[in-house]
Amino acid sequence: MKRALVTGATGCLGRHLAVRLAEEGWDVTGLGRQQAIGDALVAAGVRFHQGDIRDHQTVDAACKGQDVVFHCAALSSPWGKYRDFYSSNVQGTQILIDSAMRSQVQRFVHVSTPSLYFNFNPRYEVHEHDALSAKPANHYAATKYLAEQIVMDAHRQGLPSIMIRPRAIFGPYDQTLFPRIVTANDKRGVPMIDGGRALIDLTCVDNVVDALLLCQRTSADALGRAYNISNGDPRPFAELVSKLFDMLDMPLKRLSIPYKVAYGAAAVLENVHRFIPALGEPLLTRYTVGSLGVPQTLNITDAREQLGYTPRVSIEAGLQQFADWWRAESC
Repeated sequence: MKRALVTGATGCLGRHLAVRLAEEGWDVTGLGRQQAIGDALVAAGVRFHQGDIRDHQTVDAACKGQDVVFHCAALSSPWGKYRDFYSSNVQGTQILIDSAMRSQVQRFVHVSTPSLYFNFNPRYEVHEHDALSAKPANHYAATKYLAEQIVMDAHRQGLPSIMIRPRAIFGPYDQTLFPRIVTANDKRGVPMIDGGRALIDLTCVDNVVDALLLCQRTSADALGRAYNISNGDPRPFAELVSKLFDMLDMPLKRLSIPYKVAYGAAAVLENVHRFIPALGEPLLTRYTVGSLGVPQTLNITDAREQLGYTPRVSIEAGLQQFADWWRAESC
């Protein structure tokens, strides 16, 4: 029986991955911070370690005896302090890499992000070999780039490693993408920047899990690089949101905003919230405005041809899964 460690196991992607591995007969250890979700994982056949990837002892204990490490943990947010992103995404990855090398892990599978490409300009069919943004779009992108360098350095030092860059993951247990949109709708409305015409590339969480399992199984000649992952089916933002709210049986409040107005308002909000940290995350950030108003689609040819990746769950099916889960959680 193969043994796997899943970091970020109490997050959306990590939770789906840990359960799938257990269902497929793996001996799975999940590492995460939320004990209540950890209890649910234990009920699904996953061994759970409550802890933080920045804690050396916790990580060493979790890595011991593992064949494969799936690194899904990250601080992923459009807002926050650089030191927090650096601590989680860079130092946490280094600690995990060091433990994996000491434990002689056979394969390290790292979840990165296509935010590395984003430069606030329209980009279509972005390939892995295309230029990354010269200036990181936010602290998350900046620190995930550094984490990629750590993983590739480890690969060159003998830790067989591979990375994926999944675009806009959504599905049951999502606390990042669509929940923010539903919250915005509950408040003032969903921003329809330039009419919501920008093409949005999404990825159903089950498809990302498929990609991670393919990374574990792929041959050695496919290692040492990153692969774009998406559903390969970009849709206008307005279309996606309309479908979602129909499935949720909720009225959609559209807040029509020109891109330049939204970007300027986000810049002002960011300055106010930096000056008064107690206000928390702004209603809009420049990165969020860019994500909703500037198209960026991925070329997933390499993942198809070299990993055998095929998006199995359609956008409509994924939206329905999320809507069913959201309604159940809201009862």
